[in-house]
Amino acid sequence: MSALGQAKESVYVQAYSFTSAPHCQGPGGRGQARVKVEALLDKSQRRATYTGASFLKNAGIPVYIDVAHAIAHNKVMVVDGQTVVTGSFNFTKAAEERNAENLLIIKDKGLARLYMENWERHKDHSEDY
Repeated sequence: MSALGQAKESVYVQAYSFTSAPHCQGPGGRGQARVKVEALLDKSQRRATYTGASFLKNAGIPVYIDVAHAIAHNKVMVVDGQTVVTGSFNFTKAAEERNAENLLIIKDKGLARLYMENWERHKDHSEDY
């Protein structure tokens, strides 16, 4: 995903799951300057043995678990405070290789700000992983 690979400052993820190694390794993982990455994931990530949450955490990325909702079924990234990546696309290998998905990349600082405000509201009721 080009928007993720072009991140220069920050990537804030809000997702049900995050299991795609290329996405997990994107910021800072391809010789880029260090990019701040934080992820808010669904509480199902706490139940499985090795999940995207543990992969990210082991890579030194702060991970938070949204515990306030039955399912935190978001699929959003905010990149550098100016780009929103969203759609039906789960950040998983299955979404990349087998599923019919859609992905929308919107470059709009005002919209990115609104998505970041939403991210912060969800972080406020989340727990550290």
